[in-house]
Amino acid sequence: MAFEITNEMLVGSLMPVIVYWVYGGLYTILGYTCNNYRLHPKEDEDEKNFASKKTVIKGVLGQQFRQFIATNLLYMITRGNDAEASSGQSTSFFVIARQFVVAMFVFDTYQYFLHRYLHQNKFLYKHLHSKHHRLVVSYPFGAIYSHPIEGLLFDIIGGTMAIYISGMSPLTSAFFSSFCNMKSVDDHCGLMLPWNPFHIFFTNNTAYHDLHHQLYGGKYNFSQPFFSIWDKILGTYMPYSLEKREEGGFKLRPLKEFKN
Repeated sequence: MAFEITNEMLVGSLMPVIVYWVYGGLYTILGYTCNNYRLHPKEDEDEKNFASKKTVIKGVLGQQFRQFIATNLLYMITRGNDAEASSGQSTSFFVIARQFVVAMFVFDTYQYFLHRYLHQNKFLYKHLHSKHHRLVVSYPFGAIYSHPIEGLLFDIIGGTMAIYISGMSPLTSAFFSSFCNMKSVDDHCGLMLPWNPFHIFFTNNTAYHDLHHQLYGGKYNFSQPFFSIWDKILGTYMPYSLEKREEGGFKLRPLKEFKN
C-alpha cells in the first residue's frame, strides 16, 4: 500500500494547531481586559519568568511541527485500521464518546506518572522538565513550551498512545487533540473566569495547575490535563483557596504545609 497524506490526515494534524493559537489568542486578549480574574498581575509574565515570549513562541512552533510529522506518520501506519474504524457504526455518538473517555483516562494516567518522575529524577528535571517551569507565571500560548525530548514523551508518545488504544479515526483524533490543546491552554491561561465550562466540569483547572508551577508547588498537583484522581490516590494533591487581592484578581493560597 502506498503511503500518502490525505485531506482527512491534514485536517487531523492541522486542526489542533489552529485551535491552540486561536484559543490561546482569545485568552491573551481576555488577559488584558479581565484583571479581576487574574491569578498574577500581567507584568509578572515578564518579570518573574525565565524565558522570553519570543523564545516560548519559537519553542511551541517547533513542538507543533514535530507533532505534525508524528501525527501523519501514525495515520499512515494505521490507515487500514482507521478506514475500518471510520465505517459503519463506529461513527455513532456513543462510540466516539467511549473513545474520548478511554483516551482521556489513558492520557491522564500516562502523563501523571511521567510528569511525577520528571520531577523526582533530578537529572531529568534539570535537563528536560525545568524548561517548562521557566514559566513560573504561565500564560496561554506557553502551554506546551517544553524541551523537545519532553515534548516527544508527553504529547507525541502520550497522545499517540491515547489515540491508538481508544481506536480513534483521524477525524475523531483531530477533535480529541484539539480538545486536549484547549484544556492545556486553559490550564495555563492564568485566569479564573466564573463562566469557564472547564472549571465547571474539571477540578483540575487553571488554579490547580498554577499551584504546581509555583516554586513551592513542584511536589504536588502532577495530574494533567483532565482529572485529579491520581494526585488524590497517591498523596500528591495540594488543596488551595482563592483570595481576592486588593489591587484586583486572585491570590492562590495552599491549604496545608508543604514538604521540604
